[in-house]
Amino acid sequence: MTDGFDFDRVIDRRGTHCAKWDMMEPLYGVPAGDGLAMWVADMDFLPPREVNEALAAAVAHGIHGYYGDDASLRAAICGWMARRHGWRIEPDWILNCHGLVSGTALCIQAFSEPGDGVVLFTPVYHAFHKIIRANGRTIVQCPLAIEDGRYRMDLDRLAGQLTGRERLVILCSPHNPGGRVWTAREIAELAALCAERDMVLVSDEVHHDLTMPGQAHSVAALAAPDHIDRIVVLAAASKTFGLAGGMTGFAIIPDAALRRRFSVPHQANGASPNRFGMIMTEAAYTHGDAWLDALRRYLDGNRRLFDGGITAIPGLRSMPLQATYLAWVDFSGTGMAEAEILERVERRARIAANHGPAFGQGGEGWLRFNLAMPRARVAEAVRRLQDAFADLQ
Repeated sequence: MTDGFDFDRVIDRRGTHCAKWDMMEPLYGVPAGDGLAMWVADMDFLPPREVNEALAAAVAHGIHGYYGDDASLRAAICGWMARRHGWRIEPDWILNCHGLVSGTALCIQAFSEPGDGVVLFTPVYHAFHKIIRANGRTIVQCPLAIEDGRYRMDLDRLAGQLTGRERLVILCSPHNPGGRVWTAREIAELAALCAERDMVLVSDEVHHDLTMPGQAHSVAALAAPDHIDRIVVLAAASKTFGLAGGMTGFAIIPDAALRRRFSVPHQANGASPNRFGMIMTEAAYTHGDAWLDALRRYLDGNRRLFDGGITAIPGLRSMPLQATYLAWVDFSGTGMAEAEILERVERRARIAANHGPAFGQGGEGWLRFNLAMPRARVAEAVRRLQDAFADLQ
């Protein structure tokens, strides 16, 4: 128990149409019976009680039609951004999206044309790569530098790569998979480069609430107010509260001209709210503060447990986690080929983790592990990894 919230409770998600647990055997060969699902970025915790109560009330009513007046939801979003991030937004800045992968695709369609370049700081969230290609745009990968064990954007390198055909930069903030919290100065410098080179900055801030103690997220729109006409912020309650199945997120666009450009594909794609996602989001943003504060402390405990165990294995290192619940582990120090690393993790340890190369340049030799699970399972994962690499110790 953490401050009255039971994050230690183990809930069996197998057989519930759960991608994270039901797909690890066909995709990774990790047995469903005793495997550990540490790949898909969703949590194995119950959300705040009020979220399920709101859903239960909707089910009890029994009619599940189109979602209508969203004034109370917009007020909840505005309240959350003001309380948690010091950002005072207007309700009409908010445009609903069917999750943030869809929202990112809408940005690609709104602010670029087929053949244009889209900049990614790699390694970065694998879905970005897929939707850029699917929309007929060109990925411009700018590998992140590692400085003092953490990622750093190399804007000089990026400036040298730009050809004039690039129309937007997608920033993962906080960074997935590296868990880096970008500073306001870093974001402002990137926004200035975007303005100089006629690019839109799309800041995916889906993990913005999940900072570790002592870390503070910088909202892109606050970090770079002089370039607000270049900035789209994408946010959602999905990662914060474990509501990914609700397929609900939102684009927050303060600049009216930029908002009009986004509205073109938004309307053309027939955007219509997911009723249940909207209900869950409003309940979470209205009642979820204490739950989130407790969750962040719990995740920090999981991080410390996992990192301590990883550090004990020669050749492995975990990038210091400033935000998210995703541990990014470097296996290159073992000197092993990728096939052997995966054989040990997936066959011997029976753990499904995301493969580093899926995140783009710089991901080679790394694996991403989801720590948003009861602590006993994190401890079991550490034990299994130490056993799988016992010959190195």
